[in-house]
Amino acid sequence: MKKTHLTETRFSNLELSDSIIKGLKEAGFINCTPIQDKSLPLSLRGKDIAGQAQTGTGKTATFLLATFQHLINDESEKIKNPRALILAPTRELAIQIHKDALALSKYLNLKFALIYGGTDYQKQLDKIKGNVDIIIGTPGRIIDFYRQGAFTLDNIQVTVMDEADRMFDLGFIKDIRFLLRRMPPAEKRLNMLFSATLSYKVTELAYEHMNNPVLIRIESEEVTSKAINQVAYCPANEQKIPLLLGLLKQHQPQRSIVFVNTKRCAEQLDDYLQANGHKTAMLSGDVPQEKRQRLLNDFQENRVTLLIATDVAARGLHIPDVSHVFNYDLPQDVEDYVHRIGRTARFGASGEAISFICEEYAYSMPDIEDYIGEKVPVQTITPELMVEDVIKPERREPRERVMMQRDKRPPRSEHKPREHRPPRPATATNQASTPENPPPPQTQQPA
Repeated sequence: MKKTHLTETRFSNLELSDSIIKGLKEAGFINCTPIQDKSLPLSLRGKDIAGQAQTGTGKTATFLLATFQHLINDESEKIKNPRALILAPTRELAIQIHKDALALSKYLNLKFALIYGGTDYQKQLDKIKGNVDIIIGTPGRIIDFYRQGAFTLDNIQVTVMDEADRMFDLGFIKDIRFLLRRMPPAEKRLNMLFSATLSYKVTELAYEHMNNPVLIRIESEEVTSKAINQVAYCPANEQKIPLLLGLLKQHQPQRSIVFVNTKRCAEQLDDYLQANGHKTAMLSGDVPQEKRQRLLNDFQENRVTLLIATDVAARGLHIPDVSHVFNYDLPQDVEDYVHRIGRTARFGASGEAISFICEEYAYSMPDIEDYIGEKVPVQTITPELMVEDVIKPERREPRERVMMQRDKRPPRSEHKPREHRPPRPATATNQASTPENPPPPQTQQPA
């Protein structure tokens, strides 16, 4: 984390226990980020927080530290678990929060349950039935286990809703309200909500289910980070692939994500990039969870350095050291633009966001610029940027599969010959009716 991204406030000067401070120092956390500096002094004293914070600004540590300290302060004679619930919109975000929680609670006697859909059902069920302090997960499966009576919400002391705007986008808001209404009253809990945008619907949720929350916006930060260098190009549709290949050749990105709007476009682009020498991974909404996790691990460990993703697949991705984000298709939702380019320039690093204003999605740019409050500079497409000899990929399956099946059929000479049948005699019922061969006249049947 760059020092320019930090404040003068030290964690050691906050009302945190020695065991928490020890874990912070080992993890390399000395000074607070702006969101931590504004939020922690309040949340550590029991005030509810609704914070506007982009990913990569330290918000995860903000709510984890406040949660830990609140549970440590519990002096009940008999502690009843679970005591805290942290809700995330996606599996990947839940996994990342759990990973950070384990690192920061190294010297604390706290037990966690990581709960999300798609895999490990029985393993997670057995875990949540144990004596866990903090549940971290996605709403759907948490509700599933709750309805089975695997745990109770009667003793929840801390509630966290991370990326609340994404909760709305993914249709989880009814699930969240279901859980909140089965907890102790808001004034008996510490409640924290974080969102990239404090829209009306998010603010309404905060005031409905929290105890007079303090709204925190970091004034020095813009909607999009100043550490992100944003540029755009205006290619014709047939220029998009040559231009992308040329930009990849010119920038040589350390690790990059290419965003598209549809699964079909992702597949076509994946074919072209692989045919032209790039090792890629592709994420769309229907990729199974196990394969999805394997692809993300390959990307994080640099076995693959170029990820092609749709918005549905990329929600909640927290991957460090992404140097470039390409909007191959401009998003149709302005907030998706902010989330996309926020995959780079994390924790104070710098990053590049390159967008294509193509014929199909050009109408989105005025709304995007109005939302972020600035103009995205447009660069000229020079001949040097365009790759001339683009290799066309082979056809994708299932067409290839069909051709292979056709090739496996035996030649016609091996087929059993058809049995020869003599021609049927022409009759009034089967003879063709033509001008040269009119139908026979109808005979009058006797009465």
